[in-house]
Amino acid sequence: MTGCNSPGSSGAAQQAAAKPEAMSAEVTFDWFKYATPNNRPTAPAGEYANPVLPGFYPDPSITKKGDDYYLTTSSFSYTPGLPILRSKNLTDWELVGYALDREEQMEFSGARISRGIFAPTIRYHDGLFYIITTSVDNGGNFIITASDPAGPWSEPIWLPEVGGIDPDIFFDDDGRVYITHNEAPPGEPLYNGHRAIWMWEYDPAAQKVLPDSRKLLVNGGVDISQEPIWIEAPHIYKVNDWYYLSCAEGGTGPQHSQVVFRTRSLDEPFIPYENNPILTQRDLSWPRPNPVDTAGHA
Repeated sequence: MTGCNSPGSSGAAQQAAAKPEAMSAEVTFDWFKYATPNNRPTAPAGEYANPVLPGFYPDPSITKKGDDYYLTTSSFSYTPGLPILRSKNLTDWELVGYALDREEQMEFSGARISRGIFAPTIRYHDGLFYIITTSVDNGGNFIITASDPAGPWSEPIWLPEVGGIDPDIFFDDDGRVYITHNEAPPGEPLYNGHRAIWMWEYDPAAQKVLPDSRKLLVNGGVDISQEPIWIEAPHIYKVNDWYYLSCAEGGTGPQHSQVVFRTRSLDEPFIPYENNPILTQRDLSWPRPNPVDTAGHA
C-alpha cells in the first residue's frame, strides 16, 4: 500500500492534475460516404432481383412523369432528408437529390433519430411535384413543391388543421384536391389502437385546406366490432370511375395487413372489400422457411 508521503503518491497526483477536462460539443459532418458491396444476385432475363434498393429506404412512395419514375422515403431526423431517386424501370434507381437540403426548410436539432420525417407521399400534377409528409415532434404535417424533382424544393407549407400522421394528397380529374391522413377517432377511443382515416379538401392556390371540409372516411378499420388496430397510411386512387382507398391495418408488426375500400363518389361512404385483407402474412406459419415478416406498410 502506498503511503501518503511516499514517492508514488506525488506521481499519482501529477497524473490526476494532468487529466484533461471533460467537454461536450455537437459533432457534425461536412461530408460522409458509406460504401458497401452490392450483393444483389443476377436475375434471369425477364426477371429482377430484390432488393431493388438495398439499405435505408423505409416507406417508399412513387410517382411518374413521362418515362421517369420518382421515389422518396421516410428519412426521420437525418439530414439532408427526403431522398429523391429516379428510375426508368422501377428496379434500377439513381439518387438525384434531396427535398429537404437546407436548414431554413427544417431543423432537427435535439430530435430523436426515430422521429422527424414519417411516411411521405410524392405526386406529380400539372407541371409540379408535391411531397406531403409529417415532421413528427417538429411541426406536424406539411407540403413542399418543386418543378424539378432534383430541386430546389420549396419551404414547407404547414397544415395546422391536419393532425396525425401518414398524409396523402389526391388530385381528382375534376380539378379538386384532397388530403387524407390518420388521426384519432371521433370522441374517445373505444380501445387501444383505435384510430381513424380523415379527409380534407385542399386549395393549392391558397395553400390551405378548406374550412369545414373535414370528413370521416374510416372509423377503426374494416369492421370496428372486431376492434381492428392502427388503421393508417391511406392512399386514394381512381380507376375506371371508382375511388379506391388503400390503408394499412394491424400495425407494423406480425399482424400487419393491407385493406381496401371503394366508392363511386367522394361524397358517399367508402365500402370495405368483402375479402379484406388483400395482403397479409399474419396467418402464415411463423417457423416457415425464408420468412419475410414485420414488413410494415404497403
